[in-house]
Amino acid sequence: MPASMIDWNVAVQTGTRLVRPGPQVSPREARQVVTELRELSAVAQGHVRDFTGMDGGIDASPAKVVDRPGWIRANVDGFRVVLEPLMEQLQARRGSSVLGGGVGGVVIQAVGSRVTGMQVGAILAYMASRVLGQYELFLPPDPAGRAPTGRLTLVAPNIVHAEQELNVDPHDFRLWVCLHEETHRAQFASVSWLRAYVQDQMTAFLLASDLDPGALLERLRGVGEAVADAVRGGEGNLIDAIQTPEQREILDRLTAVMTLAEGHGDYVMDAVGPEVVPTVADIRAKFQHRREGASQFDRTIRRLLGLEMKMKQYAEGSRFVKEVIDRVGMDGFNRVWTSPNTLPTHTEIKTPSLWIGRVIGKPELPSD
Repeated sequence: MPASMIDWNVAVQTGTRLVRPGPQVSPREARQVVTELRELSAVAQGHVRDFTGMDGGIDASPAKVVDRPGWIRANVDGFRVVLEPLMEQLQARRGSSVLGGGVGGVVIQAVGSRVTGMQVGAILAYMASRVLGQYELFLPPDPAGRAPTGRLTLVAPNIVHAEQELNVDPHDFRLWVCLHEETHRAQFASVSWLRAYVQDQMTAFLLASDLDPGALLERLRGVGEAVADAVRGGEGNLIDAIQTPEQREILDRLTAVMTLAEGHGDYVMDAVGPEVVPTVADIRAKFQHRREGASQFDRTIRRLLGLEMKMKQYAEGSRFVKEVIDRVGMDGFNRVWTSPNTLPTHTEIKTPSLWIGRVIGKPELPSD
């Protein structure tokens, strides 16, 4: 979708207006949380580097700690970085189509951009109270015009809310979360081609959009059916509803690499955990129950946004990483980062022996 069809200011305004407030803490407690999260992100980075062997080009800067509105603003900035370079290409394709030509088209687009901005803001408001942290791949250029490589962001009120809700040790939980997020920083900072690969796939996905008005109306009907199916408790989601056949192929590749990244993060946080997070078993059990448990409304929204798929990614990806490391060791597993050709396919994620056979050949058991 061209950037001109999304009013980014409306997205930010809507998101920050709708997002729920975080847990009530004193200013002193809030400062302590921010300070500890920054310190623990540095501690976690060392543990991740030592465990995974991924240390090339890692940015040692402390994590950025934000509140919920800050997370919304950061993600809108990221969306703009991804979408705005596509505006001219997509606008050229639309040309003088029914939705894009003449004064009427301009009016429709102006009104539509505000509506779309409100939709984006509403989705971000929902997500902003749930995300614990993320590695931001796409950032605006710095004052010198250089594109930053990425930034680790932790959402303080969500981490505090989760640890209170789960009744777990705050220090241990914060370090455990940092281990997962620092693994993502290691992935994208150490693997020089990975960020560009993900961006290329996202760009290809957007450029594969079906812009013919008739096809667009068909997609919109599909969205309506997906909403109805999700409300009934089915598996329909908006991501599936709007895809063209070409987009489905691209999404399979994106899903595979993100499943690998998320599963790797989950595997590392639990594998490192027992040595540095004494209560890791209690945290994992309670956190997994939290992931699976939700109200009917929450489950419906998660299905619509494709978040149920993300939950499966953690489990499938972690199983893939564990089985490969068990069979070929950490060095063997790290060959996954050699090039885009050594990334696992969607099928190989589900059957790790296929990836081992294709990339490693006949594996040798790792030495103790």
